[in-house]
Amino acid sequence: MKALMVGGTGQISMAITRKLVKDGWEVYLLNRGNRKNELPEGVHSLIADIADEGAVLSAIEGMRFDCVAEFIGFTVNHVERDYRLFNGRCGQYLYISSASAYHKPVRDYRITEGTALANPYWQYSRDKIACEDFLMEKYRTEGFPVTIVRPSHTYDERNLPLGVHGAKGPWQVIKRMLDGKPVIIQGDGTSLWTLTFNTDFAVGFTGLMGNRHAIGEAFQITSDETLTWNQIYETIADALQVPLKAYHVSSDFLADVGGQYDYRGSLIGDKSNSVVFENTKLKQIVPKMTTCVPFHEGARRSLAYLLSHLECQVEDPEFDAFCDRVIGALEEAKKKVLG
Repeated sequence: MKALMVGGTGQISMAITRKLVKDGWEVYLLNRGNRKNELPEGVHSLIADIADEGAVLSAIEGMRFDCVAEFIGFTVNHVERDYRLFNGRCGQYLYISSASAYHKPVRDYRITEGTALANPYWQYSRDKIACEDFLMEKYRTEGFPVTIVRPSHTYDERNLPLGVHGAKGPWQVIKRMLDGKPVIIQGDGTSLWTLTFNTDFAVGFTGLMGNRHAIGEAFQITSDETLTWNQIYETIADALQVPLKAYHVSSDFLADVGGQYDYRGSLIGDKSNSVVFENTKLKQIVPKMTTCVPFHEGARRSLAYLLSHLECQVEDPEFDAFCDRVIGALEEAKKKVLG
């Protein structure tokens, strides 16, 4: 089986690339070659910018793929381009959408593939919905062999999952914990959330590849483990062997004052909602899909990597100051109310 990965070296896609090679697939990556030295042996690199259709057509000239997987398609013009490039050149086109596309505000915390798609809070999610609409219309009218995949919060050893963080990643929150400073958790921390390690996600994704039952269908791929945000942060603090100093802040307040971090989209449109994913549909055709890396293990893997790689320890003084201002303002408001 021959697969083309558009991207193929990202947080989600690198695990898929490695599993495909292990499983004996002939794997091609179409990207700009920025992480070529990290690829497993046997991967074929096609160096081209996906935005340059002429360059891509030259790179894939005369080739046909059993599967094309798109990991960096965010707007309708991206999937329109892919349709022009790959229609007639692949047996299956897998599009990475997002579980954030499911209806917000949440009507039922139990999420299935049949849950309505609507998100007035986050443009990212609305763009993903529009991409799905375009691709499914091409399937219905022309038989374009699309499979929609909706991940939720997927992470790897380089990216510790958090609810509230700055633009430079998780390190500043880790540093606040290590320094004994309070860390902000959205809401009261009791909303339910699902975290999926990328190697677990890869099992579900590769199980859909080349699977005729997946054509014309949408699938969510997530772990079966559900935690509250308090439990997520407590697990991280336990792994660091420090006490958690949680400071709970309303998601609405964070959205109003943290405009530079787009918390209206990432919190109100996503992480502040309680969701539990029902994955029966996926497991019916990918019975190997299970949770092999629970969060207490995944968090330790991530922290071990971050603490041992100095290049990942990127400080974010702007976000640190933002946290201090928010906490200071709320503490001052308490004093004024209490007299």
